[in-house]
Amino acid sequence: MKQSIYRFKDGGRREYAEFYAKESARLYGDWIKRKDIQAIIPIPIHRHKRYKRGYNQAEIYAKELGKQCGLPVDSKTLIRVVDTLPQKTLSDRERKNNLKKALKIGVDGVQWKRVLVVDDIYTTGSTVDAAAAVLQEAGVEKIYILSITIGNGYQKEELEWM
Repeated sequence: MKQSIYRFKDGGRREYAEFYAKESARLYGDWIKRKDIQAIIPIPIHRHKRYKRGYNQAEIYAKELGKQCGLPVDSKTLIRVVDTLPQKTLSDRERKNNLKKALKIGVDGVQWKRVLVVDDIYTTGSTVDAAAAVLQEAGVEKIYILSITIGNGYQKEELEWM
């Protein structure tokens, strides 16, 4: 899985998103429907990283998952305003500090009450915690998390942030 995610994220293999989304919908589609989720929000990357990489891997995964589940994908509500260091290079404590003030709500605000935040890798939860805090502060009532893969040492579980 590590090599697959690396190729997807840094090797230009955008087409992997379709497979990941199909499998996610197969495994979690019923759960997503039961939660009455209104939209999928991908974890944003800074415009500099997007320019360098050419795409946001979480966003293309979200778009494929949205097609599979019949949900809109909102890539404008949550934005990254600070070009942070790569999380994989930091300790748990540094990860939390790295994301302080890095995420903001876009100019149009939030129109959803129940969202699914998606990312490629869930390791310590620092990224999704930061995203969820910003979304909750903006009025989102229920925030669910789904990632393509989970880092070492974590159990597969249903994650609901509140």
